[in-house]
Amino acid sequence: MAETTPVNPFAIVMNQAKSAAEDMTKMFSEMKMPVMPDSTALMDAYKRNLEVMSAANKIALEGAQAVAKRHMEIVQQTMSELSENLRAMSTVTSPADKATKQTELLKAAYERAVANTKELADLIQHSNGEALALLNKRFVEAMDEAKTLLAKTKA
Repeated sequence: MAETTPVNPFAIVMNQAKSAAEDMTKMFSEMKMPVMPDSTALMDAYKRNLEVMSAANKIALEGAQAVAKRHMEIVQQTMSELSENLRAMSTVTSPADKATKQTELLKAAYERAVANTKELADLIQHSNGEALALLNKRFVEAMDEAKTLLAKTKA
């Protein structure tokens, strides 16, 4: 009778696992990993981004404060003019003169309101434009930095 060697299932599984591990090792050794960009340069760029964001926020805040301050001055001026106008209206006695005076006051008030609105809009536009220009400049710089970093990693 021929002697048969007993089948060891554990040995079969171990041989299959060893073969799979060798295949994986070969596959990973042939694989090219991407080169990491310079982490110091990335951190410096991130720091510059934060500095510009902080500066832009400061400009926007200063602009908002200037608008609020000017708005308060306009309100105070308007209240002062209102009391002067009421005093002036109280001295006019004839209905025709009152109508004429009201028309003059209304026209002057409208012109001041338009001028004040334009002034506030200009203040807002100026501060927003300044902040946006700063952000746009940094964006262009960041794109140039990214190109340079990518070029260095390809080399």
